[in-house]
Amino acid sequence: MRIPVGIAIALSLLFASQAGSQATQIRVLCSNGLKAVVEELHSRAEREIGRPLGIEFGTSVSIRQRIQSGETFDVAILSSEVLDDLIKAAKIGAGTRTDLGRSGIGIGVRSGAPKPAIATVEALKTTLLNAKSMTWVEAGASRVHIDKMLGELGIAKDVQPKIVLTQQVDQSIAIVAGGKADLIITLISEIVPAKGIEYVGPLPPKFQNYVNLAGGVSANSKNVESGRALIKFLSAPSVAPVYKSKGMELVVLPGKSP
Repeated sequence: MRIPVGIAIALSLLFASQAGSQATQIRVLCSNGLKAVVEELHSRAEREIGRPLGIEFGTSVSIRQRIQSGETFDVAILSSEVLDDLIKAAKIGAGTRTDLGRSGIGIGVRSGAPKPAIATVEALKTTLLNAKSMTWVEAGASRVHIDKMLGELGIAKDVQPKIVLTQQVDQSIAIVAGGKADLIITLISEIVPAKGIEYVGPLPPKFQNYVNLAGGVSANSKNVESGRALIKFLSAPSVAPVYKSKGMELVVLPGKSP
């Protein structure tokens, strides 16, 4: 049976439109804190939502600045405080906000280097005073907690000349891996999967703080449903083992089992 030319053209245009829609890339701006998890789940996420993902990583602070400047995106995964600020600014849809994971703060050293004692407050204080140099990200989510810790230890002035601040966590990792700094202090989720450095352990309970990460869909996104589907996938109990393997905890919402 022959299909009339007009109908054939209409069908071809419909199929082309659907194919184009399926190929539309979902643009994701993601905090470095969840980088290892998102990279591990990238392919699975694309299969799950049926769309390719274009993902860019950075600090939550730098991504907030980009969004506030008008940069277009579909999904943002940031520290919960920064995400909430963007919701208040009407940059992200409030109804799309979903908690994803959290990470504590820890210490790393160059691979093969002796692991210093940090389990107690006194041991950590001694280690920091004895270290020749240490590094973390200037605008990182853990910076405020590190500064507070140094103040409470009473050694902020003593270690100040030893501190090397960077713009990105990859720079801090490279400095330690290359032997140019003794210690990196940052989110555990940024230390555990990194090459060239080894995870020593978490900060003592007195100084431990958790950075929570959450996701949301841009208020101006044209791919809202795909954005929601991505966040749903990243918050599913089935991916909890990936979070754990990268030094994170999946935030399990009520009604879901890990």
